Amino acid sequence: MISALLLLVSCSGYRTNKADIRLEELRQELNAVGLSVAVICDNQVVYTGATGFKNMETLEPLNSSHLMRIASISKSFTATAIMQLYEACCFDLDDDIGKALGFPVRNPLYPDIPITYRMLLSHTSSMSDSAGYFTLDLLRPDITGDVSRSFNAYAPGTGYQYCNLGFNTLGTLVEIHSGERFDQYVQYNILEPLGVYASFNVNDLDSTRFATIYSFDQGQFTPVPQAYSTRKRDIDNYVMDSSTVIFSPTGGLKISAPDLARQALVQINNGTLDGREVLTPESVALMQTPQSPGGQDSANERLGYGFALQRTDKLIEGEVMTGHTGSAYGLFSAMFFEKDKKFGFVVLCNGCDTTIPRRENGFMPVQTDVINALYDIFIR
Repeated sequence: MISALLLLVSCSGYRTNKADIRLEELRQELNAVGLSVAVICDNQVVYTGATGFKNMETLEPLNSSHLMRIASISKSFTATAIMQLYEACCFDLDDDIGKALGFPVRNPLYPDIPITYRMLLSHTSSMSDSAGYFTLDLLRPDITGDVSRSFNAYAPGTGYQYCNLGFNTLGTLVEIHSGERFDQYVQYNILEPLGVYASFNVNDLDSTRFATIYSFDQGQFTPVPQAYSTRKRDIDNYVMDSSTVIFSPTGGLKISAPDLARQALVQINNGTLDGREVLTPESVALMQTPQSPGGQDSANERLGYGFALQRTDKLIEGEVMTGHTGSAYGLFSAMFFEKDKKFGFVVLCNGCDTTIPRRENGFMPVQTDVINALYDIFIR
């Protein structure tokens, strides 16, 4: 019994040491500023590691407690909020969003087809980011005039295009249905039940824990302080149901890699973690189910985009993974899991050499190379 336990501890230590070494090797190979990761195996976090720099100017090392703005993985939290309100019977997923917003939202080429919550969640609304995505006025002819640039030429519900404007719209709908400010609703109903230190509101967090994000251009890394802009004036003059976009429901969550792993664990465990139900199993199933049309791979209905979660067989050979990537300001992130086998990965990178091309699977090297290395060490 004791010898078996010692062997288990020894194997665990060997894998941890191997992962630490490989993580630093990859950081150097990919010319990354810093990497922070978490590994889930057998339904628990078995490894957290960080290497590189929190700040290149001061040479302060990155550690696992440091926070990064995770970009589009934030959408999974906004979708979680929407699904909670759906569970509370505030609306039906196929309802016209214009009824709640108080103004009609229509693709001008298809004025008789309503745009629904389901369409926004699955990027099948026909909405487009071509005109921008940081104001819902872009959807209002009474304010903007010609809104055609904010829509594609196909009918709502008949095609897929990734759309940040749609998720900023969902953030506003969270406020309308809950009566709470978006960041506060997510804080009280998702982040606190998960037991994580995170927020869409920079001002709620200890700024000394922010890992500086760096863009890469012409061989040089440049810090991007606006990734953590306080927006204090905007918050002081906040207008409910109108100012929501300042929190960027589409990409503005700040969180550490170990804490982000708890979001993956919620999805792996059908919406419940440590005895706290964040979502029902039915909502989790909806989020993880690829939506038709366009959000699924034409050759395999198990693949594609659900509600803020993507299913792909291209990340790890032989595995179908569910999750999301993120990229903004120079950051690259990934959160992917295999629900049935109960393993998963989180990768946060606060800047890397973007001249290194994407891999054949379409993912950035700091996403796919790191995840596959961790898979080989802890899962295979």
